[in-house]
Amino acid sequence: MDKNLQFLELKRMDPKILHASKRVKQYGEIYDHYTVKQAIEQSGRCLECGNPYCEWKCPVHNYIPQWLKLISEDRLFEAADLSHQTNSLPEICGRICPQDRLCEGACTLNDGFGAVTIGSIEKYITDEALKQGWKPDLSDVVKTDFTVGIVGAGPAGLACADVLSRNGIKAKVYDKYEEIGGLLTFGIPPFKLEKHIVKQRKEILEGMGVEFILNTEIGKDIQFDTFINKHDAVFLGMGTYTYMKGGFKGENLDGVYDALPYLNSNIRNIFETPGNQYIDMNGKRVIVLGGGDTSMDCNRTALRQGASKVYCAYRRNEENMPGSKREVKNSKEEGVDFLWNMQPVEIVGENKVEGVKFVKTKLEKSDIRGREIPTIVKGSEQIIKADNVIIAFGFRPNPASWFEEHGVKIDEIGRVKVNTESDYSFQTHNPKIFCGGDMVRGSDLVVTAVFEGRSAANGITKFLTNNQSRDLDAANL
Repeated sequence: MDKNLQFLELKRMDPKILHASKRVKQYGEIYDHYTVKQAIEQSGRCLECGNPYCEWKCPVHNYIPQWLKLISEDRLFEAADLSHQTNSLPEICGRICPQDRLCEGACTLNDGFGAVTIGSIEKYITDEALKQGWKPDLSDVVKTDFTVGIVGAGPAGLACADVLSRNGIKAKVYDKYEEIGGLLTFGIPPFKLEKHIVKQRKEILEGMGVEFILNTEIGKDIQFDTFINKHDAVFLGMGTYTYMKGGFKGENLDGVYDALPYLNSNIRNIFETPGNQYIDMNGKRVIVLGGGDTSMDCNRTALRQGASKVYCAYRRNEENMPGSKREVKNSKEEGVDFLWNMQPVEIVGENKVEGVKFVKTKLEKSDIRGREIPTIVKGSEQIIKADNVIIAFGFRPNPASWFEEHGVKIDEIGRVKVNTESDYSFQTHNPKIFCGGDMVRGSDLVVTAVFEGRSAANGITKFLTNNQSRDLDAANL
């Protein structure tokens, strides 16, 4: 077969997916794995474009055509090495990234032939390589005496630790939870990301020399003054955990839950965590408010808990949803009833939820970001009955009390402001403190947090190296 025409002979083939009737009865991942033959064939569909749009659309700018070519030639370990040059969590991003909006959406073949299955192959590379004994090669790394304290073991913190280790710098990662991962572990449901995958990444990082100090909250268990004095530099990757509200009546009624505590309680129920306050939707009529991937996580979790009916209401239409098309499709298949162009104006009930009052909307002129603005249709009020409501409007930053004291500046909504005049990537206005991920840009994708954690690590490495050189020069005068 002509390599350049392989995409005509071989159609896009996603990994097998568990039927909806079976997957709603369990919490395991719903997608199967490629065989070696399937991975080679699907990788071979890549056109190796001279200007690879997939690579530019990827937030970490993965060398996608190059590692697809390596897999098509069955050079697995080389592909794993190359994949890790740009992404610290490739097996996780391969599972949870919205590829339809990123790399695969930009694939040249996406216009009529079916995009290359980039995400599934990215997942395959690390999964299969680790199964065959692959490990990161740090044999050429020269160790330094530097230590960096990282606050938060979420995607940004893990990515920062990875790159620091590859530069010979000791990374110590502190997190208030008992496991690493942040929302990877305690937010994203296991039917999208099984938790042994996150634990496996922890083992890889520990093998690279990263040290994890868990069940430890900086600012509480260890004062920040003590913490910053222990390390040559600090990276803040604490994420965003302030729940956004709708500002309408009834949000505080019994039976109304924020998305993250709800998802967290379900995961801890699976973990059988002692003292967990489990939020159970079994037998309930549930309305989820919101249109992002967190809403889809709530929809699909409620179904697995045995909810009798699950509605998902969004104030725009399906084409304008911010979430992944794949997640909407999965939700539909599993039985979620979507309420498009429906804006909540009140959660109805005396002491407990009885329903949600909605108004219909229509999309009109675009806002400054190019999105059409939903406007209310007069006289369109209606109430939909519900036993429980889950609010999934997103998250905002929650700045620490010690930020101001230590020169960490924030903007009007609480995001950390990096020093744009600095020579070092993601350095704050305190030269010793760096920051990245959702704390800087606001709630966003895992892959963007990975990119910023890696970029900050490069900034930290440059900062420490330059300071050491200046100290040596001063000592020799």
